[in-house]
Amino acid sequence: MKLEERLKEILRTEAEAVLRIPITDQYAKAVEIIVEHVNHRGGKLITSGMGKAGQIALNMATTFSSTGTPAIFLHPAEAQHGDLGIMQKNDVMLLLSNSGKTREILELVVLARRLNPQTPMIVLTGDPDSQLAAEADVALFTADVPEVCPLGLTPTTSTTMMTVIGDLLVVSVMEAIGFTASEYARRHHGGYLGHLSKQAAEED
Repeated sequence: MKLEERLKEILRTEAEAVLRIPITDQYAKAVEIIVEHVNHRGGKLITSGMGKAGQIALNMATTFSSTGTPAIFLHPAEAQHGDLGIMQKNDVMLLLSNSGKTREILELVVLARRLNPQTPMIVLTGDPDSQLAAEADVALFTADVPEVCPLGLTPTTSTTMMTVIGDLLVVSVMEAIGFTASEYARRHHGGYLGHLSKQAAEED
């Protein structure tokens, strides 16, 4: 197979996987929890994950923060060495693990509930029957599809779906809180996005 044909095949596979993400009432619950605890009560969103999932969780935190919902990434290993102290009243946790079996994330759940039992747990995973899903107040699932990696091992399709689910949450929360271009501009002073947001704000 020519490279161009293979690349198109990979694109089709990932696009089809994204379209298979199950959309349930859990999304509305997740948005409601985030808006109520973070935007209304003054808490923050704490995202966490290990490896590739952790990198996506970090991206989610920065995107939420830049769009009106204070968020921070907590490394699950560092959490066991004092960083869990970032937790406060009204915080919400958004935990990512494709397998739903990541040891550090499961341990984080235990530690977080020991420190603040009232903290809502939103989980993003690929296994509805996993231990992590069972621990969740709200569970969001990726579609049950294989990775496009030729070995079937490297996180590829699964991480694409996690990223898209993060976008679903961010955009839904932005719309729920009525986030405006003016507010975006106040958080983006420099760079190209800052320039665009200022122009948009002037047109509001």
